[in-house]
Amino acid sequence: MSAATTIVVLIASPPGLRGHLTRWFIEVAPGVFVGSPSARIRDGLWKVLAERIHDGQAVMIEPARTEQGWTVRTAGQDRWTPTDFDGLTLMSRPRGSAGRPWAPANLVKENGMTT
Repeated sequence: MSAATTIVVLIASPPGLRGHLTRWFIEVAPGVFVGSPSARIRDGLWKVLAERIHDGQAVMIEPARTEQGWTVRTAGQDRWTPTDFDGLTLMSRPRGSAGRPWAPANLVKENGMTT
């Protein structure tokens, strides 16, 4: 991956969003896009993706001046979340079932309610 390569992954995206990305990226597999847009184009595309992804998921991996050389943006439902761990970006998996918010496992449930 060159220093300016950007990767976008779309899961369960609304119609037209994949077509919109093909203006600046090549689709190398269904929902996986690779390209080298400028920072201004990336920021504009991310704004569109975040607004239009609705119930799907969007992930953008872009170049950055970090230890790893890249950073991650995520949007949508039930998405993995970038988490900083001593300067490295790790991805936190969503917990819980679809449609229910995550709750820590150490909470006690009484009468079907989390307390």
